[in-house]
Amino acid sequence: MSHPVRLLPVPALADVAPYAYLATVEPGTRLVFTAGACPLDAEGRTVAPGDHEAQARQVMANLKTALAAAGATLSDVVKSTVYVASTRQEDLVTVWEVVRAAFGDHDAPSTLLGVTVLGYRDQLVEVEAIAAVPAS
Repeated sequence: MSHPVRLLPVPALADVAPYAYLATVEPGTRLVFTAGACPLDAEGRTVAPGDHEAQARQVMANLKTALAAAGATLSDVVKSTVYVASTRQEDLVTVWEVVRAAFGDHDAPSTLLGVTVLGYRDQLVEVEAIAAVPAS
């Protein structure tokens, strides 16, 4: 089976977004839904309080680990949502650059949001994802 995820541009929409506007999943595919990956270390402590970039790196490492447990990788992601606890657009851009770099050429649709607070003390970043892998 070829890769089950298809990323689609939408020519009628602006091409300024650095990701696909749409993704489809082929029949016979197993969907993988992650909880929000948080910037926690192996002992459950929030890493790098106050540092959006370092937290984003930890979040992406944790997301990769979670996906691997289901036999998936970042290239299997169909859609992601990135939460940043900040009212500053610069902080959102900083986090987005880390997330985008982790995904590389896989430009799955994503939503980037600034929020007031996240679940753990000192947490600034969280990323959740939906991935698709062959059902076999």
